[in-house]
Amino acid sequence: MNKLACSVCSILLLGLPLIASAQTVKISQHARDLHFSSIVMDTHDDTTQRLLDPQFDLGARHDDGNIDIPRMKAGGLDGIFFSIYMPGTITGPVAVEKALGQIDAVRRAVMMHPNDIMLARTAADVRRAFAEHKIAALMGVEGGHMINDDLAVLDTFAALGVRYMTLTHMVNTDWADSSTDTPAHNGLTDFGKQVVLRMNRDGIMVDISHTADKTFYDAIAVSKAPLIASHSSCRALCSAARDMTDDMIRTLAAHGGVIQINYHVGFLSQEYVDFVKAHPDVMKKMNDEVAQKCGKDNDDCTTITENELIHKMMLDGTLPRVDWTKIVDHIDHAVKIGGVDHVGLGSDYDGSDMPIGMEDVSHLPEITQALLDRGYSDSDIKKILGENTLRVMAECERVSREMQSQP
Repeated sequence: MNKLACSVCSILLLGLPLIASAQTVKISQHARDLHFSSIVMDTHDDTTQRLLDPQFDLGARHDDGNIDIPRMKAGGLDGIFFSIYMPGTITGPVAVEKALGQIDAVRRAVMMHPNDIMLARTAADVRRAFAEHKIAALMGVEGGHMINDDLAVLDTFAALGVRYMTLTHMVNTDWADSSTDTPAHNGLTDFGKQVVLRMNRDGIMVDISHTADKTFYDAIAVSKAPLIASHSSCRALCSAARDMTDDMIRTLAAHGGVIQINYHVGFLSQEYVDFVKAHPDVMKKMNDEVAQKCGKDNDDCTTITENELIHKMMLDGTLPRVDWTKIVDHIDHAVKIGGVDHVGLGSDYDGSDMPIGMEDVSHLPEITQALLDRGYSDSDIKKILGENTLRVMAECERVSREMQSQP
């Protein structure tokens, strides 16, 4: 993920197919039937950056990136949250304008493929899309800097269909501390607490991925609705600051929320994190190579190139290999700590570096197979695949209606 400042890339690809190099997982008929009869949700995908390119067609199958309609259908993905993203260093009216442009890009992509995908605002919309054999398209704003410290902008985002907002991205906002910046506010400011309550009222889920630990605890103390961690994994298994501690997972679950496991290799594998920290010279060389190929301010190219090159380096032994089963390890851990009702999927596809065997969304049935192999029941797998996220959506909608009915 170029946004994570943990890019690692080496030599340019030689045109070799990446997916062919990963082991093929046999999917049983039971797993296939279960997976494709379940509503499968992914709460965080950065494919929106690709939608900004007028040449990119979401309806065509692509050889690069992780997400498009044909591969979503192949992987049985039924609901996708398109991330509205820009770096936290872009602020003010420019950030608002760019966010509105990305929201428009998502809505236009949906309009161009009415037989395959529909805009969803509610849990009921997602279920209706599933019944009509369509993919539900939802939106999440990845960073509170995009509201420009203005609650009216938050209201506008809600009216346009945004259904969660990540309180911070990689740097602090004026009202909330980020997990990857020096603390400036000791969590949430008073205005930050107003933002959380306004999100509750607007029916926008409060997303605490990327936030500092203190921000998380402040938000959960203030919020009248359950919170989500739209794309975070478990810090007990990997020491990344972006992952959640066991106590955070327990607290999130106790308040009805869900942690959606992130597939990024740097959030899954301690071995990978340790290697990256120990080899800054290698990191610099690799980042320079991506920059040379993609230039500046080209998130789409940077993310795709980085993902491909890291994948190649894991296969040739330059980097520690991170296999897709690490995702299931983090699911297992989160279930053990928070309970099976409080875990979901938040891949970070098209914005992150994928493990071997989970190169794109078409591989999702492998997760269902792995959960069956580890002894999960059909009903519990359905919860992890999407029902837990839908439950939180529905509860946030209920809280919103209740708050709006009050004078």
